[in-house]
Amino acid sequence: METIVKVKRQLNTASLTLKGKLIFSLLFISCMLYAGFASAQFPGGGSAPAIKGAISGKVIDSLTNKPLDYATVTLYRKGSKVPITGSLTDEKGGFKLNEVATGTYTLTITYIGYPTKTIEPVTTTLSKPDNNVGSIIVSAGARSLNEVVVVGQQALIENKIDKLVFNAEKDITSAGGNASDVLRKVPMISLDVDGNVSLRGSQNVKILINGKPSGAMASNAADILKSMPADQIKNVEVITSPSAKYDAEGSAGIINIVTKKKNVSGVSGSISGGLGTRQNNTNLNLNINKNRLSLSGNVGVNSGWPNKTTNSFAFQNSETGASSSTNGQNESNRQFIMGSATLGYDINNFNSISSSINLRSGAFKNSGTSVSSNITPGLATSNYSSITSNKNAMGNFDWNSDYTHKFKKEGAEITLAGQWSHSNADIDYSSDYTNTSFGRDQIAANLAKNNEYTVQLDYTLPINKVLKLETGTKGIFRNINSTYDFFNPNSSGAYALNDSTSNKYSYNQNVYSGYGVLTAALKGGFSLQTGLRLENTFISGKSNNVELGLQPFNQNYISFIPNVAISKSLKNGHTVKLSYTKRIQRPSIQFLNPFLNTSDLSSQSQGNPELSPETAQTLDLNYSAFIKGSVINASVYYRHTDDIIESYISSVPFTSVDNQGVSSTRNVSRTQYANIGKNNSIGSSLFGSVTLAKIVTLRGSVNLFTYKPQVISAFQSDANANTNTYLQYNVFLSGGVKLPGGFAAETFMVQNSPRRTFQGQNPSFSIWNIGMKKEILKKKGTIGLNVVQPFSDNLIFQTKINSGAITQSSQFAVPIRSVGVNFTWNFGKMNYGQQIPKKKKGINNDDLKQGDSNGQGGSGGM
Repeated sequence: METIVKVKRQLNTASLTLKGKLIFSLLFISCMLYAGFASAQFPGGGSAPAIKGAISGKVIDSLTNKPLDYATVTLYRKGSKVPITGSLTDEKGGFKLNEVATGTYTLTITYIGYPTKTIEPVTTTLSKPDNNVGSIIVSAGARSLNEVVVVGQQALIENKIDKLVFNAEKDITSAGGNASDVLRKVPMISLDVDGNVSLRGSQNVKILINGKPSGAMASNAADILKSMPADQIKNVEVITSPSAKYDAEGSAGIINIVTKKKNVSGVSGSISGGLGTRQNNTNLNLNINKNRLSLSGNVGVNSGWPNKTTNSFAFQNSETGASSSTNGQNESNRQFIMGSATLGYDINNFNSISSSINLRSGAFKNSGTSVSSNITPGLATSNYSSITSNKNAMGNFDWNSDYTHKFKKEGAEITLAGQWSHSNADIDYSSDYTNTSFGRDQIAANLAKNNEYTVQLDYTLPINKVLKLETGTKGIFRNINSTYDFFNPNSSGAYALNDSTSNKYSYNQNVYSGYGVLTAALKGGFSLQTGLRLENTFISGKSNNVELGLQPFNQNYISFIPNVAISKSLKNGHTVKLSYTKRIQRPSIQFLNPFLNTSDLSSQSQGNPELSPETAQTLDLNYSAFIKGSVINASVYYRHTDDIIESYISSVPFTSVDNQGVSSTRNVSRTQYANIGKNNSIGSSLFGSVTLAKIVTLRGSVNLFTYKPQVISAFQSDANANTNTYLQYNVFLSGGVKLPGGFAAETFMVQNSPRRTFQGQNPSFSIWNIGMKKEILKKKGTIGLNVVQPFSDNLIFQTKINSGAITQSSQFAVPIRSVGVNFTWNFGKMNYGQQIPKKKKGINNDDLKQGDSNGQGGSGGM
């Protein structure tokens, strides 16, 4: 073990090159911020700062003559369709829009079930910059909003023209859980046994946090989601047809997790927590918004009680007669802490700066025992047992800053943004074998470091009242280094480094891109958006262990990514949209690293540096409607994917040395990756919601899609009968009731079909959750109770491979039944009439293919 400590100390020593990049990045971004501040303080032209005023008023329901709280107030420049600012009314129906320049405006009031109320003209002048429009009376009607909300002020799901939004903070059953629990409830999203995320059945999805990428999320999304408290999440945005403005990666679309931050003036915050039989959470939010300064902070802790899981594995090759099997059990737990801080300052009406940092740290711990058997013709059967322990410690941060300059032309602006993402994964494990003639005791230490630097420039120009141009350029520079050292006992019993199995690997990826998007508001309720993105990708990788014989590799390819979308607004809020998108999915390091991982001798894995990126083209027809409190959203889509990346299982001979130094060659199962061919998928999504008697809401969504691979000749013998057309699905059903006295209850059920691969199928998944809560402390707090899977002790996941002569099956059982209590307390004095503008600029690295559902799980290393 002393040798491992020395090795780790060497690995933890940062290179001068990395330090130089860090110092340069910090100085560059800081200089840009200071330059922006200086130019804002001394703008050209010598013009005096414009006088700003406020527009205020009160919204009243015509039937009850009572104030309408949480109504949406939006301000437009007269004759323009682009909103300038907006707010929600407070509990007294009041609103106040500050920092309004003098001019003539149009004011709109929208509320679920009410027609839009328009007030114009609303005028402010230099002599009278403030305008109180007084009481605004609105009447209930059959019209609806352009952006449909499911349930009034307690909306759980919003169906917007460019995305679907799941408001996690409105979901009673999410309290006390983690981000994985939240995503399982979002329409069109599903998670497999390892926690890997799929959108419309495809794992080629990019996950963002607050509209920005995370280096840790790109390399190990499943573990990060499990460590993120649900109480930190405000909502989840699902974008299935991204424009060319987004990075080309993520062929299925983009998932954006938005964390809680109140955009209202004053000092506010919340404390929440949950205590349960499966996991525990504590979370603190603090927000300070004063005039042009906004500051927010968040810290959360997520931990799990030790839980025991069971697993079994069986592999057989009917041609060679080889087989192996394993049965075991594990005990695992986790502890994580996460924090974030954001600072924003509007220097004046034309210049603003912001900076934020997100930090995460924690570890997963596992220990277990197993009994295994390996049968290879011509050799004696090897029966052995093993004791294993594993610790996966990780820490990461994402730091970004941006500067925005707004031009005098309404809506015209330019943004310069920079980001640095850094993550470490430190994995230690040991395996002690008993009575084995195949394999020997080993200790392993893996340290993986990931640094990602991004610079981005975006420009928006409204050409006239109907045309808007968006253009920009971006550079992403990734550097990953991983050292994987194995130690085996020597003749004296002391552990020594095994050069033949250890590996030191470095990987670099640079992506240069530019885009242009043109949006047009046409006559007759039509709108058109078209765009093109160009990306140039450079990839290199090499192993520093020459004994392994791994050759360095280099890749370079150019991608043209077009998109077209046309929508038609019909009467009463109905909308039809037709879109075409092209997306790519680059393989990440876990798919490319050629290192042979033999930590489990019977079930090995190896990457493929010659993988090409996937390319997907999607045609999507969508219809949405809001009819008297009911929501309908339906879509039909066709997706063609070239160069599909999938894992495949093969039986290979492998030579190993046992604890007595005797070598033997046996057949084992090995998981590798390849571009296996093409796939044509036809799918349909249907989401609906209905509100009954104003207190009961029922929701449901169904996503159906086909899987029909066209496998290349090299894998046709393995594909067997699995090139047929398979129908897959995921179903979500939920219901909620709101009762007098601040009581509310919610229940949901999720059912996912098994996910097909060209060799077999991965597990299905279903879960049922019940939650209830009670408002306390004059509606500033809540207490609640959650029950997960009340009638099942465990969730059982089964994976089956049936490919020619090879059959493989595995079963994994994890405890799921749990009961938990939770609480939330909101504090501080807040003025809902003054809303701080949201910061939507910055970095979006919509990048890298996520983990594969092959039973290997996410390790965070290579």
